[in-house]
Amino acid sequence: MAVYALTGFSLVSLLSFGYLSWDWMKPSLVADVATDPMEKSPPPAFTRPPHIIFILTDDQGYHDIGYHGSDIQTPTLDRLAAEGVKLENYYIQPICTPSRSQLITGRYQIHTGLQHSIIRPRQPNCLPLDQVTLPQKLQEAGYSTHMVGKWHLGFYKKECLPTRRGFDTFLGSLTGNVDYYTYDNCDGPDVCGYDLHEGEDVAWDQSGKYSTFLYAQRVSKILASHSPKEPIFIYVAFQAVHTPLQSPKEYIYRYRSMGNVARRKYAAMVTCMDEAVKNITWALKKYGYYDNSVMVFSTDNGGQTFSGGSNWPLRGRKGTYWEGGVRGIGFVHSPLIKRKRRTSWALVHITDWYPTLVSLARGNLSNVQGLDGYDVWPAISEGKESPRTEILHNIDPLYNHAKYGSLEDGFGIWNTAVQASIRVGEWKLLTGDPGYSDWIPPQTLTNFPGSWWNLERLTDGPRKSVWLFNITADPYERYDLSEQRPDVVRSLLMRLVHYNRTAIPVRYPAENPRAHPDFNGGAWGPWATEDEGEEWEGDRESLKSRNKKKKKKCKICKLRSFFRKLNTRLMSNRI
Repeated sequence: MAVYALTGFSLVSLLSFGYLSWDWMKPSLVADVATDPMEKSPPPAFTRPPHIIFILTDDQGYHDIGYHGSDIQTPTLDRLAAEGVKLENYYIQPICTPSRSQLITGRYQIHTGLQHSIIRPRQPNCLPLDQVTLPQKLQEAGYSTHMVGKWHLGFYKKECLPTRRGFDTFLGSLTGNVDYYTYDNCDGPDVCGYDLHEGEDVAWDQSGKYSTFLYAQRVSKILASHSPKEPIFIYVAFQAVHTPLQSPKEYIYRYRSMGNVARRKYAAMVTCMDEAVKNITWALKKYGYYDNSVMVFSTDNGGQTFSGGSNWPLRGRKGTYWEGGVRGIGFVHSPLIKRKRRTSWALVHITDWYPTLVSLARGNLSNVQGLDGYDVWPAISEGKESPRTEILHNIDPLYNHAKYGSLEDGFGIWNTAVQASIRVGEWKLLTGDPGYSDWIPPQTLTNFPGSWWNLERLTDGPRKSVWLFNITADPYERYDLSEQRPDVVRSLLMRLVHYNRTAIPVRYPAENPRAHPDFNGGAWGPWATEDEGEEWEGDRESLKSRNKKKKKKCKICKLRSFFRKLNTRLMSNRI
């Protein structure tokens, strides 16, 4: 039987602060925006393909936006969402690469071989080259395509780069996280390099510019140089608000009253990103794009709670298959929406953007087979029922198997030791080890006396490997119904079996020493030729002799690594 224990605060205390009673059905917490669901005048007709701006933020928690009751200021996002359609039944993936791959391909991870973890900087791996990407389909439809921000879909050879996968231009980083000012990234001790690229070249000259500002300025520049008479697609993948926690001082000052230092820095980064979105929106209007534009806003995964993020009142965090890891912030803002200023509870998944946006662009989907996404524009724009009825969150055969899972526990049809999760209708099933499972209130509560952690913990017992929730009735995943409804468990296990039969082998190759930035002029970038591929091998000395570029060493990476380890030790002592 599940046992609840609250560390630092009682449930009554939390209720007194209004956290557990928060009504997420409220259309908006922004008082100065109209919420009338009926438009007085019809939206402009689609006379030509719309301009598409897709904004993806990194590690922004479900609670960390104003209209979800956050203490973080996001006036631009609040207003855009309130004037558009908020997606409150919207799902993403629990970590970076999976969400990005599914957005770009419209396919589940099991259908691209990327179902395990992320693509590491030194792995000879990337988004499969046989996949026709979203920007490639938009190019076919006559769009100019541009990417600004974080790629994280592999770069071991040039064929993997954004400019080879459908984007006309690219400014951003190839790896998973970099310094916001210096663009240095360390993938372990003494494995450090610079990671900011313009097209297929290293953008050394941009070092020192805060990435959130740099990326917003680049979007404005693209819009200024393009004609609004020609359709354009801009994918803005902000680095914010992923670690390292860095922000201009003026934004941190706004949150000086926050006792939790990580939360304070994180909040500053969110607000800074909000202002960057404001500048992008202003540029759309200034240069004549806005009236025929569709802006999509999405997070890539749940917030990282020990780095300032909050997914409250949802369970879990980034890297888990609890709702806190996979339920995302999402909204669509567009003058072309027929029913604006409302909240949609239509089931939407990040794979749905591929067919939805290609259809909006009047592109051809008839020659694309095996998509897992659906065209959800009628559900978003007109309030119609979503064509989606289920979501495969993932099946990861390589993740550590749950100690007590077994084929027997899975009715002889599924090994419950395997990490997997699926939602069908109102039911959600998890097997294996879903990840960290606590409910963590917003970290501002640490201003009160007590420990750094103030969380509600659920002890499921030592032999648990199957969970079942009615997500519609229990969105916070507090009541496991697996023992009461074995019929539903069996039915959802059968769906996992069905999907698993369609899965392709996992692509997760060993790291290659050739990827070391020291062998690539001091920067992260492609190191293998098309012939070398994943099978290329060579000894370290021969690699060193083959590199003739002048090395530019990452001088601060060792120092950053030292302070990162020191901070981890300090936090461990605090906890």
